[in-house]
Amino acid sequence: MPGADHHDLIGQSHRRSQSYGITVTDEPDFSSPTHGVLPDALEENRFLFQHAAPVMETLYDQIVNTHSMVLLTSARGLVLHSLGDMDFLERASQVALTPGMDWSEKSKGTNAIGTALSEEEALTVHGGQHYMNANKFLTCSASPIFDPYGQVIGALDVTGDHRSYHQHTLALVRMSAQMIENHMFADIFPKAIRIHFHTRSEFLGTLVEGIAVFSPEGRFLSANRSAQFQIGLPFSALKAHTFSSLFGLPVSALFELFGGATPNPKQLCMHNGVSVWCRVKLKASNMWAAKPGTHTGEAPAQPQAPQAPAAPAAAQPGPEPLRQTGKKMQFSSLHYLDTGDAQVTSVIHKLRMVSGRDIPIMILGETGTGKDLLAQAIHGDSTRAAQPFVSVNCASIPDTLIESELFGYEEGAFTGARKKGSIGKILQAHGGTLFLDEIGDMPKHLQARLLRVLQERKVSPLGAGKEVEVDVAVVSATHKNLKDMIARGDFREDLYYRLNGLVVRLPALRERSDFELVVQKILLALSEGSQPVGVSAPVMDLFKRYAWPGNFRQLHNLLRTAVVMVGQGGVIDMSHLPDDFLEELDHEAVMAPSVAPAVPIVVPVDAAPAGHTPEPVAEVGTEGQRLQDVALGAMAQMLRLHKGNVSAAAKALGVSRNTIYRKKDQLPPDLLN
Repeated sequence: MPGADHHDLIGQSHRRSQSYGITVTDEPDFSSPTHGVLPDALEENRFLFQHAAPVMETLYDQIVNTHSMVLLTSARGLVLHSLGDMDFLERASQVALTPGMDWSEKSKGTNAIGTALSEEEALTVHGGQHYMNANKFLTCSASPIFDPYGQVIGALDVTGDHRSYHQHTLALVRMSAQMIENHMFADIFPKAIRIHFHTRSEFLGTLVEGIAVFSPEGRFLSANRSAQFQIGLPFSALKAHTFSSLFGLPVSALFELFGGATPNPKQLCMHNGVSVWCRVKLKASNMWAAKPGTHTGEAPAQPQAPQAPAAPAAAQPGPEPLRQTGKKMQFSSLHYLDTGDAQVTSVIHKLRMVSGRDIPIMILGETGTGKDLLAQAIHGDSTRAAQPFVSVNCASIPDTLIESELFGYEEGAFTGARKKGSIGKILQAHGGTLFLDEIGDMPKHLQARLLRVLQERKVSPLGAGKEVEVDVAVVSATHKNLKDMIARGDFREDLYYRLNGLVVRLPALRERSDFELVVQKILLALSEGSQPVGVSAPVMDLFKRYAWPGNFRQLHNLLRTAVVMVGQGGVIDMSHLPDDFLEELDHEAVMAPSVAPAVPIVVPVDAAPAGHTPEPVAEVGTEGQRLQDVALGAMAQMLRLHKGNVSAAAKALGVSRNTIYRKKDQLPPDLLN
């Protein structure tokens, strides 16, 4: 049963709900979200969504057929994605529990999502504990999701009929939220050292392991909740520590202890005297970076399907020259972005000419062209590489928060301010690089403050009454035309000329001449040390003809899914491509018909059920046949292999179950259970 603390939280939430002007008799808001709200929110929360989506699938598998649904929301309570039982989805729609709807306390009163976000802790809101009468038929269990910087990034929730409430649901939600948080650590810190540890070696690799992240020089960067508990210090206190102060060893000792190809766990003693078993992992600086020990500068060797064209010899970059920074030698990270395209080579040449000259750099290019990767590479090649790289996405931070996020604030500076205040992103980047992504979306009233900081190199946090000197290199990026914005009065001309010391433009993926080598580098990075995956000639031909509106972000996500489906050392063919991609290609083919070669639909060996030997499959020609039919054929074949089990077939294909259900009218009815 809930304890007194829980009832206190519910009571406090009810009082907040009343103060927001909500009444218990309010009806659910059924109005459709403003056009573009959901797509914009999904783009803003892309990092959260890509890590949460597979965990949501796993969580839903555990609660399926319990009249429930799984929801993911933003930090503001906007529903981003949902999975649910068909019989409950209809009832959920009656209370606007659908993607694009706001479930913050200010909108819906006391509910698990909004209250968990307000209190920053996991909780269940059961039946009558909801503030609005319309929601009292629900029981909701939600947990906030914290990013690796210790900030709330969203919430995970399981909502169902209050009569089907199970006391273990909240534990499942907590564990799933922790799984999402742990997954984030693998992607967010470029060139970071990750220590995975626990007092018992058998718990390494599980949800309860601690994960602490340090810079190559040993400076503390982040730690998950389990690590904070085991070390015995909160996130705020850990910021003052280094690897040496926490583990009693110089960071260089890690390379000696864990330098083998597959080092076994080793015991280290923490500052509090507790002995823990550890594994250490190093993170590549970007999605193209070679693995440790592979700095050859040559294109990665990979298995090729018959007739697959080889990358042109001219696209093979030469060995990367070493450069001296302080007392150590390291490889230039700009090199790994230079894969033979003349436009990119020219950009990198210009950047190297101004490196270390304290010249602000502005990167232009479409969304997804790798502006953030280039900014990290600029920092990695600079004399500031050992100092922080702090990224600020001006489009993803609400207008009401961007000032405090950038400039920081003192305790009590405004209602809702955290205790002890916050130093802000600009001061976090002191000594290093400040990356202002989507600078064109910065509110006009803050552009003057930013200009003053850049001119005077001083920051005045909100409520501080004093200025703090700051030393940062500034890199900005945008996909917008800032000169047009200046003409309309939406962007300050003086700020523009302060930011554009050197302006470089990244070409769109469809414009690049090094496409095949880029694909190979991404596949090498995705292989994680195993034998790289190849691409069949027909698929590579399709890739080259596709427009790639999402550029590298879209290509990387597509290849990542295909690599999981193919398995080690396999070859990506048509059956490994997602159906929405095939449908889009099919649409393009209808608009501009062309004859494609025959393509075999190959089922990966790993996709077949245990003990089942796949039967030979005939080639399916695409001449006169829509590419969508190829996708339908792959679905039908996988359903036969898994005896109509939609979940198993979807998992083998790397798509959601809803994708198959959407096609059910086009599939043989006897295939679906």
